[in-house]
Amino acid sequence: MVKLLLLSLATGLAASLLSAAASLTAASAAATTATSLSKAERAEPAPKPAQPEEFAHAGVLAAWQAYGQVLSFGRGQTLALLDDGCDMRRPEWQGEKVRVTHDAVDGDADPSHEGRGYHGSTIGIPSSVNHGGLRGVAFNNQIAVVRSLECCHCKIGDSPSLARALQWVIDHHAEHRITTVNLAPVDDLEHAQAVATEIDAKLARLRELGIWVSAPAGNHQFTKGISWPACQPNCFAVGAVKPGKDVVILDRSTKIDLLVPARATSSSNAILCGCAMILREAIEVSGYDWRRHGPNLPAAMMALMVQSGVPVEDPASGLSFRRLDLMAALRLVMRP
Repeated sequence: MVKLLLLSLATGLAASLLSAAASLTAASAAATTATSLSKAERAEPAPKPAQPEEFAHAGVLAAWQAYGQVLSFGRGQTLALLDDGCDMRRPEWQGEKVRVTHDAVDGDADPSHEGRGYHGSTIGIPSSVNHGGLRGVAFNNQIAVVRSLECCHCKIGDSPSLARALQWVIDHHAEHRITTVNLAPVDDLEHAQAVATEIDAKLARLRELGIWVSAPAGNHQFTKGISWPACQPNCFAVGAVKPGKDVVILDRSTKIDLLVPARATSSSNAILCGCAMILREAIEVSGYDWRRHGPNLPAAMMALMVQSGVPVEDPASGLSFRRLDLMAALRLVMRP
């Protein structure tokens, strides 16, 4: 009888131990699952394009996908933003994204907005942002923030300070690896011809140095002329098509070099500056002989973009243009 009682007690104890072990195993598995879910929930979201519709239309998203293992998308290059200053407290411009700052108006290193300035704080986003899950076209580049005038809506009288800003780029481009200049101001006038100013010699020198300079055409509905400084020699003039449709919008004339999908030509130009950096890298990586396309690298890159661009007819002006297709331009230079 005692043996039976002891056997019963032992059997019950074993069952309890097995049950406890099973509970511990289940609890451990649940904790592991919870930890895994917690890590997944904490993971950074996949990066998104700063301007999805515009980037898709311009062939940027296709280029990212096709050449993601081949190109760095801006690493080792600096884009100089010549505008009305910048709020350097913005989170996008923290860390190593900003390589250097300069104020060509006051002659110091503080590019903060003064007076009517506002535009330069965000003009680098389409070309360069790499923060908060958003990516600009050349998201691995660096920027040089150069305050060049009081406000992006400028006057030709701002030419002296713009010339000083361009000279600063000439003097420091090698030190800071500046390959590209976004000359952001617009005077909002309809210039059919260039206007001689202090910036012209600087633009010519930058072209000789192989540095890309482009500017927005303006945001009205002009069909006979475009804004200064985009109308100047040695500065590419950038117009716009409606994102998602090859319909010309905003200012255009015979002086336009290329159209880019955007809702404002300042964004068109910013996107194109990022694309110019990517195309430059592709030429270097592939060893492509650009000299058959132009007398200098910027002119050759524009010729490649025009050659590979999509034809666009504009009934309002009676003119024909080409719209940027970055993927098509890269195919030309990345051929095996």
